[in-house]
Amino acid sequence: MSEPSAPPEVELKSLRDRPFDLLAELERRGRAVSAQLSEQADAGREWVGVALRMAGDLYLVAREETREVLGVPASTTRVPGPIIDLRHFFGSGITPITRNTRVVVVHHREIPAGLLVDEVLGFRRFAENEFTGDAPPTVARCERYLAGAFRRGQEQWPVLSLRAVLESSAFAEAAA
Repeated sequence: MSEPSAPPEVELKSLRDRPFDLLAELERRGRAVSAQLSEQADAGREWVGVALRMAGDLYLVAREETREVLGVPASTTRVPGPIIDLRHFFGSGITPITRNTRVVVVHHREIPAGLLVDEVLGFRRFAENEFTGDAPPTVARCERYLAGAFRRGQEQWPVLSLRAVLESSAFAEAAA
């Protein structure tokens, strides 16, 4: 027995002179979206993070901990605090400035900061059941700032807690 096929997509404009049919089509679409959302909820909640590269490793930071991502300004003046080279902060060398280098502006109420990273790769989505509290060893030696990792197949994505970084005494000293 074959699965019933979805009805063909109807152009809403074609129904503007038939209000009852328009309402019926809107209801059908609403139910389809509702069913899809319900399926996603049954599959587990989703976690969204910003993927970045630092010292050759891939990391995730929580979307809620990032305010925005900026390109590196052409020239900067040394001002205590605002932009910190994250790789240098961890003791893993200085981030080389390339066309991919970015400043991740951290979303924190009390500590304004931008963190220089090698590259930002965009959003990554994971099911919450892919999370493990075990943090893998990293090249950047930032294990004490990791909040666990997401695992999918052979891939492992350590989650870097920007809040833990900013609220550490080491960060306060480095930003001074």
